[in-house]
Amino acid sequence: MKRILFSLILSLMTLVGYAQVDLSYYLPKGYTYNPAIPTPEQVLGYQVGDWHVTHDQLYMYMKAVAAASDRVMIQETGRTYEKRPQVVLTISTPANLAKLDQIKADRAKIRDPNATVDIQKMPVVMFMGYSVHGNEPSGANASLLAAYHFAAANEIESELENIVLLLDPAINPDGLNRFASWVNSHKAYNLNGDPNGAEYNEAWPRGRTNHYWFDLNRDWLPVQHPESRNRVKVFQEWLPNIHLDFHEMGTNSTFFFQPGVPSRVHPLTPTKNFELTEKIGTYHAKALDQIGSLYYNQEGYDDFYYGKGSTYPDVQGAIGILFEQASSRGHLQESANGMLSFPFTIRNQFTANLSSYQAAKEMRIELNQWMKDFYKGIATETAADMNKAYIFGSKEDDARSFHLADLILQHNIKVFTLNEDITLNGTEFKGKNAYIVPADQPQYRLIKAMFETRTTFQDSLFYDISAWTYPMAFNLDYMALNSKILNLANVSEVTKSSLKLAPGKVIGNAGAYQYAMEWADYYAPKAAYDLMEAGFLVRLSNAGFSVPDGKTFGRGTLLIGAGESKLDAQQMHQKISEIAQAAHVDIYALTSGYTSGANLGSTTISPLEIPKIALLVDGGVDSYEAGEIWHLLDQRYEMPVTLLPMDAIGGNTLDRYNVILMPDGRYNSLGKSGAATLKSWVSEGGTLIAKGGALQFLAQNEVGNFTFREGAPAEKGLQKSYADYENTTGAKVTGGAIFNAKLDITHPIGYGYEKPEIHTFRNDNLFMEPSENPYANPVVYTDSPLASGYLHPSNLEGLKNGGVVRISGVGRGRIIGFADNMNFRAFWFGTNKMYANAIFFGQTINGGTTR
Repeated sequence: MKRILFSLILSLMTLVGYAQVDLSYYLPKGYTYNPAIPTPEQVLGYQVGDWHVTHDQLYMYMKAVAAASDRVMIQETGRTYEKRPQVVLTISTPANLAKLDQIKADRAKIRDPNATVDIQKMPVVMFMGYSVHGNEPSGANASLLAAYHFAAANEIESELENIVLLLDPAINPDGLNRFASWVNSHKAYNLNGDPNGAEYNEAWPRGRTNHYWFDLNRDWLPVQHPESRNRVKVFQEWLPNIHLDFHEMGTNSTFFFQPGVPSRVHPLTPTKNFELTEKIGTYHAKALDQIGSLYYNQEGYDDFYYGKGSTYPDVQGAIGILFEQASSRGHLQESANGMLSFPFTIRNQFTANLSSYQAAKEMRIELNQWMKDFYKGIATETAADMNKAYIFGSKEDDARSFHLADLILQHNIKVFTLNEDITLNGTEFKGKNAYIVPADQPQYRLIKAMFETRTTFQDSLFYDISAWTYPMAFNLDYMALNSKILNLANVSEVTKSSLKLAPGKVIGNAGAYQYAMEWADYYAPKAAYDLMEAGFLVRLSNAGFSVPDGKTFGRGTLLIGAGESKLDAQQMHQKISEIAQAAHVDIYALTSGYTSGANLGSTTISPLEIPKIALLVDGGVDSYEAGEIWHLLDQRYEMPVTLLPMDAIGGNTLDRYNVILMPDGRYNSLGKSGAATLKSWVSEGGTLIAKGGALQFLAQNEVGNFTFREGAPAEKGLQKSYADYENTTGAKVTGGAIFNAKLDITHPIGYGYEKPEIHTFRNDNLFMEPSENPYANPVVYTDSPLASGYLHPSNLEGLKNGGVVRISGVGRGRIIGFADNMNFRAFWFGTNKMYANAIFFGQTINGGTTR
C-alpha cells in the first residue's frame, strides 16, 4: 500500500511538473472567495508558480489586495540597502484593524506579571515570514496565496475576530529579486528538469543573502542590518504567539516542520515550548497527509542559536516554527523523489501556512496563556539568580559600548548608562561610557543568552554557531553584578532616541604644529581614510610620546600634517574638525614637535599611503566573508573598495591597488599564473590580506610562508556502529565558537587595543602554525583557548598556542594571514580593528623580519 501511495505521489508531482496549474490546485476545498479581491493572476498576468515572482511584483500584489479588502492593512516598515520597501500586511476584521493600538497595548501587558489581562478575549497573533533566503522562493510565492486566501475567503470572516495575522511577503527583498531575475531569465517554455541547466545554477554570490551577502536568518539577535531591525521592531510591537519561518532545503529532500532534534534545544528555551511546537506539528502532519506530501520532523535541524527566525521567538514566550521545503530551485527539476515542480513546492508551503492558522485558531487561549505564564515565571527566575545585572564598557572607546547598548535596546530591553566612574574587582568602568542591563525584566532569558558563556552541552551537533557572548564579541570589559552593587550604582535609563554616539572634536586651537589622533576609537580608520583623501600627510607613530601638558599618546597614534591639502591653518583646522565630528573621534592640536619620548620627526614614525583596495570576489570566494569585509569598509568606514572578480587577475590589473583582500574560499581557479601574478605584486610592496582557504592556496603555490597543523585524526578501528557515523563525524566540526587569544599590542596589528587579552571567533578546523619568527606572530591562541561554545576535545591540541595572525614577508611587501574571522556577521566589533590595522598599517610592518 505504501509503495502504491508513493508511486501516486511521484505521478502527481510529475504531472504538475509538466502542466500548468490554476488556483484550485493550491486553495483548500470548501471555501468561496470574494470576487472583489483580485487573484494573483489578475494582477500579475500569470498564475502562481508559472514564473518566480519578483519583489516589485510581490509588492504590487500586496498593495492591490490591501486596497481591495477591508480585512487588510499594509504598512511599510522600512527600506533595504537597495531601497526596496519592506512591508507587513495586518489581516483581521475591520473592527480589529480599527483598534490595533489597543490590541498591541493589551498584548504588552502580558510581559507584566502584575497586569490584569483577559486571556479569554485576547486575539491570537501569528506572524508569517517568507523567504528570508532569497533563493528559497516557494515561501514568497506562497505568500501570494496566503494574502489572497486570508483576504478573500468568505468562511473565515468570523474567525478573524479572534485572530490577527501579520504577513511579511519577503523578509529578504534584495536577495529574492536577485534570484527571481536569474531564474526567470533562464527559464525555457519547454521544461525538462535537467539539473545541469543554468536555471538551477545561479551566479555568484547567489540570491540567498542580502545586498552585502549576509544571511539575514542569522541576524535576528545581532540586528546589524536594516531588514533585521525593521522586522524585530514589528515582533517587539506585536509579541506574536506563533512565528512562521518558510525556508527551502536540498532538492532530494521532502518537507520538514519543527520541532527539531530534542537534544539540540537551547537550555534557556522552556520545555513547554517544545511541547507546544510538537502539538502544532500534528496540525501540519494532518494537512500534509491530506494532500499526500512526504514530511518529517525532530531530525536534522535544531533550536539552539537565538539569531534565527524560528528560534528567536522561543525565548520570548512565543512559538517559532521552521518549515523546510525541498527546493526545485527553478521551475522544474529532477529529484530522487521524481520530478519536483515549483508549483508543488509552493503548495506544500501554503498548506503548512493553513495548518498553522488552524492551530492558532484552536489553540488561541492556550497560546496566550503560555505567553502570560512564561513572563510570570520570569519574576521567580530572576529572584533566584545571583546575577542581578550585567555591566559592560570600554575605558578608551565609547563606540563599541554604544553599539552593544544599541543592539540590546532593539529587543525591548531596558539599558542604563553609568553616571560616574566606578571600579569593580579591579576593573574600571567610566561614567557615560559604560552600561548596566538589569536582569530583573521581562527579557531576562534573552539577556542571559546574550551575556552567558557556555562550554558544556547536551548534544555536540549544531546547525549553526554554539556561542555568541556579546561582550566578548565587542571586546568589552564586563561582569555580572550582585544586588548590592546594582542598588548602589548611579545610573540613568537610556532609550533608542536618547542613546547617542558623541560627535568627535578637535582639542586645541588652529595653527597647530601637527595634529594627533589616537587609534583606540572604533571609527579611527574612517577618520584616517578621510584625512588622507583630503590630502593631509598622515603618519603612524610606532613609539609612544608625551606633550608638554602631560598628555601621553601611545603606539598607533596618527600624526596629521598639511601635506598636499593646500589649506591654510584655519581651513586645515576646520576640515580636520569636520572629519573628527563625522567619525566620532577626538583629534588633538599639538603646538610643538619637541615631545617627550619620540619627537614628531622621529624615524620611528612612518608615512602612510592611502589604501587603494581590491576585494577578490566571484568563483570560489566565500561570499559571506567577502560580504562581511565589504560591509565593514563600505558602511562603517565609508571607504571605497573595488569588488574584483578573480578572473580579472592578470596583466597590469593589480597595479592600481596597494591592498588586496582575499576572504576564505577556494582559489584553485587562479592557477599557477594567478599565484605568480599575486606574488609579483606583493614583492613590489603590496599588502595581501588573506584568510583560511586563501592562505592554503598561497602556501601551496609558494606565494607566502604559511604552514598548518593537522586537525582531528580519522576514526580508526575494526568496526564502528554505522548508526553513529553522522553524530561522531559531525561532533568534530567547529561550527562557531569563541576563543582566548593573546595580542601583541606593540605590533601594528595590535595598535589601538588596550590590553593583550582578546577573544576571537572561528568556525572551521583549519589550524595555522605560528611562524618560526617570533616577531611575526602578533596574535596567538592561549594554552587554554576555549572561551565559550563547543569544541571537540580532539581539536583542542590543534588550537593550543596556535597562530591566529601570522605575517609573511615577500620582497618589499607582506602577506598578513588570518586564521579566524575578524568581521564575523558584522557584530564582531572587537576584532574589526585588527583587520583595519592590516589594511592601514600592513605597509609599515618590517618585511625584512617577517619571512
